[in-house]
Amino acid sequence: MTTLDTRHLQQLDAAHHLHPFNDNAALAKRGTRILTRGEGCYVWDADGNQLLDAFAGLWCVNIGYGRKELGVAAARQMETLAYYNSFFQCTTEPTIALAAKLAELAPGDLNHAFFTNSGSEANDTILRLVRHFWAVQDQPRKNIFIGRHDGYHGTTMAGASLGGMKGMHQQGGLPIPDIHHIDPPFWFIDGGDLSPDEYGLVAARRLEDKILELGPERVAAFIGEPIMGAIGVYIPPMTYWPEIERICRKYDVLLVADEVICGFGRTGEWFGSQYFGFQPDVMTIAKGITSGYIPLGAAMFNDRVAWVLKEQGGELAHGCTYSGHPVCAAVALENIRIMQDEKLVETCRHDTAPYLAERWAQLGEHKLVGEARIAGMMGALELVPDKRQRRFFRERGSVGGVCRDHALAQGLILRATWDAMLLSPPLIISREQIDMLFARTWKALDATAAGLAA
Repeated sequence: MTTLDTRHLQQLDAAHHLHPFNDNAALAKRGTRILTRGEGCYVWDADGNQLLDAFAGLWCVNIGYGRKELGVAAARQMETLAYYNSFFQCTTEPTIALAAKLAELAPGDLNHAFFTNSGSEANDTILRLVRHFWAVQDQPRKNIFIGRHDGYHGTTMAGASLGGMKGMHQQGGLPIPDIHHIDPPFWFIDGGDLSPDEYGLVAARRLEDKILELGPERVAAFIGEPIMGAIGVYIPPMTYWPEIERICRKYDVLLVADEVICGFGRTGEWFGSQYFGFQPDVMTIAKGITSGYIPLGAAMFNDRVAWVLKEQGGELAHGCTYSGHPVCAAVALENIRIMQDEKLVETCRHDTAPYLAERWAQLGEHKLVGEARIAGMMGALELVPDKRQRRFFRERGSVGGVCRDHALAQGLILRATWDAMLLSPPLIISREQIDMLFARTWKALDATAAGLAA
């Protein structure tokens, strides 16, 4: 096998690869960072640099890199039955076993799985099937979804429409009809003089106002991430989600939890809805279901919704070639087995997440940090011009990228969204690695502050 040097790989990449969420022309000039291997919480690039991945790939490598068991599970299934579809009254054993395992793990009566290839496809699925759920009950006008401004539910036509990212809506004629949005819960900038708990109720009641504005007979569902990840890890007050649930029950609006990021231990619970104490009717999952080792997503439905879809819905005219792919299902089952056998969620909840929260709060003492927010293994540092005031930099987004690059120079991967530094490490991170994360982040903050002062 021919070994290619970094520059040649970058040239090939620039010539043939369109990158998601990038200015591809600018990226081609700069050159991509090429990752070559991973082990535990670390990845290495083509130049030999070791990086502590405090973002777990893209919120997803929950069990860490280099777990050979998942490769073995994939190879075994490929050798036995590499593929069969879920159409034509067929399925495979790993697909059945995974659906049953998800029903066991999911909260409440979310007992029914529809498999997809990604979180985006899972959110496409729930838009169609929830509308179908109401239509076959003679309520075809009950088809409006309410999401949140700055929410993220993927990049497909339906997923990007359900989300409230203005930049995404500017491309492709979005949002599609009958999708509306309310303001998100972000106490740091929006809470005024209210306590977080008071503000949580105020923010949640925006949903009731919107339902009444549109008409309860028109509103099919409300969709939200338990914690809003991509926009900057907006962690709602603990009063928020129970009030959202109360409002949904009052007006018979289905409650959809997008658990693509929060699911599979990210909050120190198996699912974010358990962390915040609410029960969804529908749940979308992906990412941590396989720890990112292989693409897989699913939409989970409760007994009420599934009964209607099965008993009244007729033929379910929806699906993908790879829905319930047996290799993906086998890898997911092995991933979940590892998480359960090694008690990763329990260790996170009782040991490493509280320690990470302690160290993250110490980073909040830095002069550049206006708020250090964290829940489980998911957090953000909001960088601000004046620590005494809750406000953003005048040119919002001008500082976060600088701090991210300083972190990389320290051998640390953090994500920057606007001027927030986002955290989402593998669940296997140790206390010693958390200390390393703290030290490297502090140095990056110092270097960023020095540059602003120059």
